[in-house]
Amino acid sequence: MKAAFFCLLLACCALSGCDERFAPGLKSGSLAPRLPTKTLADVGGDMSRITTYRQPDARMYQYSLDQALALGKPIVLEFATPGHCTVCDAQLQVVKALMEKYQSQVLFLHMDQYQNPEAFKAYRVMGDPWTYFIDAQGIVRHQQAGRMLYGEMEIAIENVLKAKT
Repeated sequence: MKAAFFCLLLACCALSGCDERFAPGLKSGSLAPRLPTKTLADVGGDMSRITTYRQPDARMYQYSLDQALALGKPIVLEFATPGHCTVCDAQLQVVKALMEKYQSQVLFLHMDQYQNPEAFKAYRVMGDPWTYFIDAQGIVRHQQAGRMLYGEMEIAIENVLKAKT
């Protein structure tokens, strides 16, 4: 159902001649929007006030999006709201597995729509999960709507790491 809606939305945009500003998702090559988002410190360490994910990892909530971009490290930015999206739960499990492997090289951030709706708007995320891979200069190198497999996500991470140099 979600895929059918997304296809219908894209078809309507194409037929109506609406410009790229209203198309879902930021394009590769775009500058990643910098905005303050909630961190674990902002909510007094209460995970339930920052995510609907049932198995959250505190490392994904230690930086605001603007702070993370200022650090000059590649970022995997995961938009997922497991409170209403069962696919999002599985997606976040993949993100956590990759975080174990790449945490010294890449920052991993999770945005939950209920707690950071302004980030969903700034990145033009329509539906979730939606994943952005941002290089050390703050440029979106890859974005993908929908679930990603471990191998797909790892290739995108390796590519963003190469873009860093």
